[in-house]
Amino acid sequence: MQITLETKPFPGVETEALVSYVFEGDEPVQGRIAEIDQAAGGLLKKLSKGGEFSGKPLEMTLIHAPAGLKAARLLLVGAGKREKFDVAGLRRLAGAALRYLKGRSAKQIAFLVREGDLNDGTAQAVVEGALTADFETDKYKTDKKNEKSVDSLTIVGYSDGEKAAGEKGLSRGRIIAESQNFARDLVNEPSNKLTPRVLADKAAAMAKEAGLAVDILDEKKITELKMGALLSVAQGGPEPPRVIVITYTPANAKPGGPVLGFIGKAVTFDTGGISIKPADGMEKMKYDMAGGAAMIGTMRALAALKPNVKVVCVVPSTENMPGGTAQKPGDIQTSMSGKTIEVLNTDAEGRLILADAITYAKQNLGVTHMVDAATLTGAIVVALANINVGVFGGADQAWTDKVLASAKAVGEKMWQMPMDDEYREFIKGSFADIQNIGSGKGGGSITGAWFIREFAGDTPWVHLDIAGTAWNDDAKPWLAKGPTGLPVRTLVHLAMSY
Repeated sequence: MQITLETKPFPGVETEALVSYVFEGDEPVQGRIAEIDQAAGGLLKKLSKGGEFSGKPLEMTLIHAPAGLKAARLLLVGAGKREKFDVAGLRRLAGAALRYLKGRSAKQIAFLVREGDLNDGTAQAVVEGALTADFETDKYKTDKKNEKSVDSLTIVGYSDGEKAAGEKGLSRGRIIAESQNFARDLVNEPSNKLTPRVLADKAAAMAKEAGLAVDILDEKKITELKMGALLSVAQGGPEPPRVIVITYTPANAKPGGPVLGFIGKAVTFDTGGISIKPADGMEKMKYDMAGGAAMIGTMRALAALKPNVKVVCVVPSTENMPGGTAQKPGDIQTSMSGKTIEVLNTDAEGRLILADAITYAKQNLGVTHMVDAATLTGAIVVALANINVGVFGGADQAWTDKVLASAKAVGEKMWQMPMDDEYREFIKGSFADIQNIGSGKGGGSITGAWFIREFAGDTPWVHLDIAGTAWNDDAKPWLAKGPTGLPVRTLVHLAMSY
């Protein structure tokens, strides 16, 4: 999709559809909407008084051949209460508008930004919303007869003096949205098309194209490093594991400065192993690599945005299969750190592969601050549904607060969960140092986080459980059914905050 910014007065913009938004209140026809109303001879006030639109969130009002405008159609989208409106709301609104008009065969769209919202963050939100909304998950469908697409989006409403800020936001929004879609495309791949080796190849190709350093650890190197926890998950199937390491180094890196470690779980298919999952819904376990995909997508964005901090991405990747060589409940494995693990449930495999990845990041790559993302537990879905990402922090609350601040800034909903010391007792091993699931009832997402924290140690660390938010079971007005690309925007903002 071609995206441009136009400073031409909006009534004269020739397009198939002009989009803007109205706020809920006593009089939604205000500001630039009032200017449109004046050009249209008072039509909008008549429609508003007649109850045609009220400004309620994502309410769509489509007007054909509006008088006084060169646009063939005018779409007014409800933005809700002005005091609650933010960049996340604008992003959703822009995405919902694009999908609504795309379904009505619009090829050219102009988006009119309201007065008071003219800055680089606004243009960025519109672009992110539009590009992520344009992403479809029908890659493998052969019938493309009814496929619809939007060719161009023009952002209007900026003056010549405001154009530079708008262009900056447009560029940044495109980079982030395309990187989020890159991650979504990886997650959407079926497991017969995306094995650990294929994922590693795709990540390496992206890194080389973006100018990032990349190192792929194969099964021989993984064995040499004694990554027993990762190898224990991989041993049940014929596909060998991989560890993907991508490094961004700023041009003027300060000696002794922080090194961020972004670590993502990438189980390209999870059967549960010997502790096999129920058949119902197992097909979605192709997305058990969504955390790893998000980290790879984040690195793609950072290569172009160039933060002033070194970032290392570590993605352990494997399948979890129930073959004759699979590990069994009761097995004891030795991790790269030397810590022994009693495997009580082979379906609690994500924390095993993250354990070795975190150890490698600390010991071999010099990482000083870590964030891991994983589709780790069904328990987080019980706790937070598909609304919030579960956030679990270590002893350094300041680092957790920094991650949460980035999430809030970009509109990705996250909620900090408790990590009281009492929960640590749940994973105390009977026959090994620790066990991979809790011995008590409940608290499954917390005990999973505590297991990972054992390997992070004193390093500032945050765990993001994205099991409920990495995938949409149903399409949203602003996003297709399938992968969401969370938490790419949060991690990009976190790195750029340096």
